[in-house]
Amino acid sequence: MTADTQILKALRLAGEQGVSGAILAKTLVVSRAAVWSRIEELRKVGYDIDASPHHGYRLHGSPDRLHADDLLARLEPIKVIGRDIRVFQETSSTNNIVEKLARDQVSEGIVVFAESQTRGRGRLGRQWCSPTGKGLWFSVLLRPNLAPAAATQLTVCTAVAVARAIEKSTGLSPGIKWPNDIVFETRKVGGILLELNAELDHIRHVILGIGIDVNLATQDFPEELQTIATSLQIEAGQPLDRADLATILIQELDSVYSRLACGDFHEISDDWIRRCTTLGRRVSIRVADRIITGRAESLDEEGALLVRTDQGRLEHIIGGDVSLIK
Repeated sequence: MTADTQILKALRLAGEQGVSGAILAKTLVVSRAAVWSRIEELRKVGYDIDASPHHGYRLHGSPDRLHADDLLARLEPIKVIGRDIRVFQETSSTNNIVEKLARDQVSEGIVVFAESQTRGRGRLGRQWCSPTGKGLWFSVLLRPNLAPAAATQLTVCTAVAVARAIEKSTGLSPGIKWPNDIVFETRKVGGILLELNAELDHIRHVILGIGIDVNLATQDFPEELQTIATSLQIEAGQPLDRADLATILIQELDSVYSRLACGDFHEISDDWIRRCTTLGRRVSIRVADRIITGRAESLDEEGALLVRTDQGRLEHIIGGDVSLIK
């Protein structure tokens, strides 16, 4: 834990009561002058920290930016996801950065955010709009003890975690459109991209790419997306604190990943089924060069979508491009 993380955690815990420079110095095992120097650096990047003889240091406000030390300071104890957090001002794609970290044998659980992506990507090679400071664009490295065929469970768990985090942050109840979209009615607010590196019998690593449109206005979307995309700001009628949402989201991801590791996928999938806007609907799904048409019925034990075709067959679908049939 860095000095800045420890200072910000202490300030957040102290609230209006404040914390003295002497206590911070003792905690960090540094001089009070060194504490003052770190406080000055935090002020320079936008933290509103005052100091008084009676209250010591108090935190009154944070900048509208993602800061790894602050995210770590906000987190409650976690098991895997969020043990290491890195934030880039701009990158091509956070998935690209995490892919390199995976090849370098970095431990699972690292989370990489970018304030902006120049080549953010979604499923099926589509580009993801990632304007600076408007959303949460990030990737997570995982090394799950799952068979490759069960990797779809991670998409299910991630969608549930994202929906729960949005619900806790806004009071709104987003839906999940199979396989990877977070939606309000027919408008998409977030998406999940799972990239798998595996052998026949085991997974080497998984990269979870997540994009959430947080504080975008309608005009921030490309014209072709303005009728099919939305943001949390649009839905809630006010801007959100992105760092708060990021903190809740990391905690929800860590929670569902831990439950999955304990064999509790059925509990998570029950929540997914409750939130899913695809089940019970007639769908048309393109899988490679096939088009499967039928009624989406449920999930199987590995997270695949069960579709009853018009010919009466029950198809197990693990991926594809889905359209709802009215």
